[in-house]
Amino acid sequence: MTAYSISNRRPSVGVRVGAITIGGNHPVVVQSMTNTDTADAAGTAKQVQQLAAAGSELVRITVNTEEAAAAVPRIRDMLDAVGCRVPLIGDFHYNGHQLLTKYPACAEALGKYRINPGNVGFGRKRDSQFATMIEAAIRYGKPVRIGVNWGSLDPALVVTMMDENAKLPNPRSAAEVTREALIQSALISAAKAEEIGLARDRIVLSCKVSGVQDLIAVYAELASRCDYALHLGLTEAGMGSKGIVASTASMGILLQQGIGDTVRVSLTPEPNGDRTKEVVVAQEILQTMGIRSFTPLVTACPGCGRTTSTVFQELAEDIQAYVRTQMPIWRETYPGVEDMTLAVMGCVVNGPGESKHANIGISLPGTGEAPSAPVFVDGEKYTTLRGEHIAEEFKALLNDYVVSHYGSARTPAGTTSDAG
Repeated sequence: MTAYSISNRRPSVGVRVGAITIGGNHPVVVQSMTNTDTADAAGTAKQVQQLAAAGSELVRITVNTEEAAAAVPRIRDMLDAVGCRVPLIGDFHYNGHQLLTKYPACAEALGKYRINPGNVGFGRKRDSQFATMIEAAIRYGKPVRIGVNWGSLDPALVVTMMDENAKLPNPRSAAEVTREALIQSALISAAKAEEIGLARDRIVLSCKVSGVQDLIAVYAELASRCDYALHLGLTEAGMGSKGIVASTASMGILLQQGIGDTVRVSLTPEPNGDRTKEVVVAQEILQTMGIRSFTPLVTACPGCGRTTSTVFQELAEDIQAYVRTQMPIWRETYPGVEDMTLAVMGCVVNGPGESKHANIGISLPGTGEAPSAPVFVDGEKYTTLRGEHIAEEFKALLNDYVVSHYGSARTPAGTTSDAG
């Protein structure tokens, strides 16, 4: 995929988390978070594995109780036993200083800590409890995300800044002051962490809000004032299309400016819904922008009066699902396959043209057209499919293309090459 020049921000400092590096001109990292009870080690390990298989490169888990902290090493062991090496991020609020001190195996098993400076303590306890968590990170060699959230912003800081703003000849709006408080909370906390001894290349910052324009404004300002690696995402994107649109609109603008080193799409899942959807959306934001490639994406037309049949819609959905199912295998065996382009089109108007632009594409017959489906490979007509088994035959052609174009040893389908 074309690598577009989109950065107008100086490179951030790279932060190593296991085998992953956040920032420092490395690819933007996709992460997600479990919604299981972490004390349920087996259930949490299962969901972590699902998220990792979907493409999440970092997975955050809640560490809120002693039972959860005690379960973290078991979760790590379960994942290692099945070859799932994805780093785990411990999400701490209120009692993180106690849990990291009392459960050293938890502190060791985690790949990174997430600390919310608004929830580490209040009054005189705040600094000492924050220091305890930073010292744990130093002791165990772990990076830290200092994650400020406008839903849990340090009230003392907000009150002080609001009072100071009220005294100005031309006071700023409450929203502007709140955004500045988010930024100051992150930068002040990062400076304190460095004073305690945590290296700059161990710090990631985030300032999460739930409004699109607020997120853009906060991160544009934060990026202009620091070179820390930045974690990007709306704090509560919402459900369904609203969450997807809000995440895409806000993060797309920031990513286009080179802002954001790791991203999460915080979708509210449907009841009993698939948690991995947030991973897919994050990947598709990055891939459709030309920033990274994760899996071949299917170009498909929206349909019109020429396409009264649902065949092309069903085939497009089937092919996209098939590709995602195959990707864990293809990724290991056929390097570069994630850049492959596919097209499933519904009629003769744009079908052949779009199919020719893809590596492999099919133009299905529209209403009143001859019941035949030409297949194009790398811009040239390859064959024509007919009958009731077009989907199976197209998948077979797709598999043949993957093997012939991305298998370094050019192995037959179903065997293993040396590419992985």
